[in-house]
Amino acid sequence: MHENHPQRGGVTRRSVLAAGLTTGVLAALAPAASAAASTAKTVPAGAATPTASWFAGPAKAVRPRFRWWWPDGLVDPAEIAREIDQMADAGFGGAEIAAVHHSITDTSVLDTAHHGWGSTAWQDGVKAALRQAARRGLTVDLTLGPSWPVAVPGVTPDDEAAVKELAYGKATVTGGATYDGPVPAPVYAAASGVTVQKLFAVQAARVNTAYSSGKATGLDVDSVTDLTGQVSGSTLTWTPPDSATWVVLAYWQRGSGQQPEAGPHSSPAAYVVDHFSAAGTAAVTRHWDTAILDSTLRRLLKAAGGAFFEDSVELETKGLQWTPGLPDAFRAHTGRDLLPYLPAVILDNSNQIFAFEARLTQEIRHDFWETVSNLFNEHHFEALKAWAHGHGMKLRSQPYGLQTDAIATAAILDIPEGESLGFKNLDDYRCLAGGRDMAGSRILSCEAGAYAGGAYNTTWDKFLRTMGGAYAAGVNQTVIHGFSYATAPGVSWPGFAAFSPYSGAPGYGESWGPRQPTWRHVPHIAGYLGRVHEVLQSGTVRADVAVFRQTGYSATGIGASWLTSTGVPLGWTHQFLSGPLLDLPSAKVAGKRLAPDGPNYKALFLEGDFFYGSTPTLAVPDARKLLAFARAGLPTVLLGAFDQALTPGVPDTDETTELRALTAQLLALPNVRQVTDKTLVGAAFADLGVTSDVTHSVSSTLLNAHRATDDVDFYYFCNGKHAETVKPAVAAIDHDVTVRATARKGSGTVPYVLDPWTGRVTRLARYTQDGDAFTFRVALQPGETLMVALGRPALFGDGSGARPHAVATDADSALFTADGSLAVRSSAAGTFTTTLSTGRKVTTRIADVPAAVTPDQWTLTVDDWQPGADATSTEVVHHTLTLDALLPWSQIPELADVGGIGNYRTTVTLPGTWNSTTGALLRLGTVTDTCRVTVNGTRLDPVDRINPVVDLGGHLRKGANTIEIEVATPLFNRLRISNPAVFGSAARQAYGLVGPVQLVPYVQQTVA
Repeated sequence: MHENHPQRGGVTRRSVLAAGLTTGVLAALAPAASAAASTAKTVPAGAATPTASWFAGPAKAVRPRFRWWWPDGLVDPAEIAREIDQMADAGFGGAEIAAVHHSITDTSVLDTAHHGWGSTAWQDGVKAALRQAARRGLTVDLTLGPSWPVAVPGVTPDDEAAVKELAYGKATVTGGATYDGPVPAPVYAAASGVTVQKLFAVQAARVNTAYSSGKATGLDVDSVTDLTGQVSGSTLTWTPPDSATWVVLAYWQRGSGQQPEAGPHSSPAAYVVDHFSAAGTAAVTRHWDTAILDSTLRRLLKAAGGAFFEDSVELETKGLQWTPGLPDAFRAHTGRDLLPYLPAVILDNSNQIFAFEARLTQEIRHDFWETVSNLFNEHHFEALKAWAHGHGMKLRSQPYGLQTDAIATAAILDIPEGESLGFKNLDDYRCLAGGRDMAGSRILSCEAGAYAGGAYNTTWDKFLRTMGGAYAAGVNQTVIHGFSYATAPGVSWPGFAAFSPYSGAPGYGESWGPRQPTWRHVPHIAGYLGRVHEVLQSGTVRADVAVFRQTGYSATGIGASWLTSTGVPLGWTHQFLSGPLLDLPSAKVAGKRLAPDGPNYKALFLEGDFFYGSTPTLAVPDARKLLAFARAGLPTVLLGAFDQALTPGVPDTDETTELRALTAQLLALPNVRQVTDKTLVGAAFADLGVTSDVTHSVSSTLLNAHRATDDVDFYYFCNGKHAETVKPAVAAIDHDVTVRATARKGSGTVPYVLDPWTGRVTRLARYTQDGDAFTFRVALQPGETLMVALGRPALFGDGSGARPHAVATDADSALFTADGSLAVRSSAAGTFTTTLSTGRKVTTRIADVPAAVTPDQWTLTVDDWQPGADATSTEVVHHTLTLDALLPWSQIPELADVGGIGNYRTTVTLPGTWNSTTGALLRLGTVTDTCRVTVNGTRLDPVDRINPVVDLGGHLRKGANTIEIEVATPLFNRLRISNPAVFGSAARQAYGLVGPVQLVPYVQQTVA
């Protein structure tokens, strides 16, 4: 539409981009991808190949970590060492030190002059943490500044290195009148501490209401006139060329004066740095190198091998995000001047103020933010990564919060990170996963478990349900939000909590640690998470479809047509790519697969740009790449009018013609399909012969992730929401699923179930096989997970590999026993037929099964946790009750306001017919929060927190049997009473064992 727009340059955007990043972003991406090509199929964490023992005891490097909140440097090194021990003893793998104290309104009590972030006291605390972590094998990460965004002392709002804004002033001129007066001042005052503002430019533009959009006033782009040279001192005299309505615009460059959240954290106070300039990043690295990193800290950091961390980029300004180098960068990127286009990008409190013709406005904004993205990646992330590597550290960051290409940034970072609070749905993780996997990196981290109002009432049940889907979308490291340092001045029981109180109410996230009753059971949670991470960090990811995205934003909740809504519920997996990823060494096609040494995508999908009106846009360099991929055999599906494709940004002369010639060639290929309705995308994949690694004939809430090594295919399943739009709520599922063994697994491959709660690996006993396809039943409660490995029996030390398995049975279930025999179970008497993989049918007769038992008498002893002598001391009060029925504590008068640990004890008498073939499942029903079970004095395996059913086989006997269920609860009910000003307005929580608890006997008999 705007092929011959004035003031165009003579260079295509991608050629300028590639040239600009040869020693910049692309240079940062290429080495990682090249290294990945040679190491992609290794298994991390010290295991040459995955084995049962490798799974049972996950390495500390893969275990979950905590965000560790400190009240700046007001910490005791001895307490710091104790807290490292507490994390290690509970089975966690490390922590990230963060100066966060939103709960403390009077920050003067923190004495930032002597105990601020970066002070000697803070450094002593960090050294204590690093030393003790080294002794315990934990990893410690450090945030790049106090709180967020990144800021350091020594930077003032007026400094070159400080974060900038471009503010605007406006005056309206009508009827051909002459404007004669001061240059329009900014429409809002500068932030506190900002004393310098520089006039960047003055221009005029004719109002054209035909182009007005929402609150944005329409302007004629051809009328934009530069008046900067006509400014005399601080005044302007100018007469419009006609009697139309005109606006005079003045642009002022100045610091935004932003400080990190909930400061000050240091003395002098820190100010946020310019994230788009070399000067801003240099201020950060210079402060660390000269004011923080003495020889001891340098040595400890290099030995630790942790990461520097940056939280989500929350640059807050009333004006437009700015850096002095933007105009030159825009010209280098686009070949044209920025000034004539500024009215279309200037912001007022995040709102657009002016607009040109709609399509042109989209093009201009795309070019502007793409330029900002390039500066962000090159000057901030690439520079910080190089500096971190120089100190033996990695760079971990949440690369979103602005209109920048987070997909490309994820490919630069050593460890990209998302968050469960800020991400709208799983596609936000899939954006970052695409960058990670195309770059050949291994980790996608997640800031996990931050819930508004969640302080002291967050359950591990809720946490695990949140994370289940994130793991399916690519997450494989968890940084739990969080672990608070023990105390701070003026805090109340049970100690300092970074975010609670928050504006006088319970705050974000939880303060885990020994202050919580559930800490007694937390090693079970840590073991579960560690095993999930161990599997999901193994080998390389496999994804079915690469979704090419013209604009690489994340944290938007915007998914992919058909795939997100229909494909995922049928078993499909996808990731998102953006333009810069197509220049990586991994971006090649072999065997009709894209990135064959990495995600091994089977197809590429392209649709209109959701962020710019769903317009079918494609940059010419990207079109060339996609055409080359398709010519190399990659199946490709396009949704929309790509025969009439447009460039994302303002086109150069004949650029649209060139683009459409490329898309015409693309659409003419036999392995390319163009559809006009999103419901036809799946049919297009089918027509091209593209199938998913996981299939099930019914649409369900089952999610999956697939990773492969040379020896094993790992499949992770979770019954969870694939998007926030899924309604009704997730329900239990029970249906068949087919998975595939992908490559070089050797003969004799069989499926194994990996239990992340117990660490056991057991051969799957009932399945069918058709070549490399294995079909088995998946039955999962909401949030419940299942992990399956396809591998050779010798790999897992399994002696049952040569034995037949069941392909069908009408018994309740089939299983392999400890001696390798195949058995069936039933909870009811009857005659059951089992078909073996040899074709033989076996009949099993079960004459009698004891009746199910619902215990109706319980003795409950409770340790009631209450405030002690000081903020970190807990007094325990004991209660003993006899219960005729299970009720939540909130309905038991003696326990209504109690949080703590309860021990439920009951006796079950089993009949004299009970023998070695008889067992039982203990179904706990509803239990809040964590629990563990003891039977006849033997403590059993950890309980699946999502589906609390425990197999008591081998632990029961005829006659009397004692069952004990220990339950640990949150502290919220007690805090309602002990701290009513903060917690008293909320209703009591339903804690304890509510049930119904049922003992369901079964009989088990060998069939082969």
